[in-house]
Amino acid sequence: MRCLHLRQGQMALDWLAGSVVAADYRMLGVRFEVEVYANTGQAVADRTLWCTHGSPNLRRPGERDQEEL
Repeated sequence: MRCLHLRQGQMALDWLAGSVVAADYRMLGVRFEVEVYANTGQAVADRTLWCTHGSPNLRRPGERDQEEL
């Protein structure tokens, strides 16, 4: 998921691997091993971010971002 997190001591909006912990027909919950932050910069207490299916902030394992090509 593309999210706000710390990378080398700096805030970065970048891809971060996580584990899917919940899903329904509309939303997906992804939990991370490291601290993640809301768009406001506030830490997310349970390290779980939610996103709608088809969001540009989600990609499948092994899928490359267009910017990387």
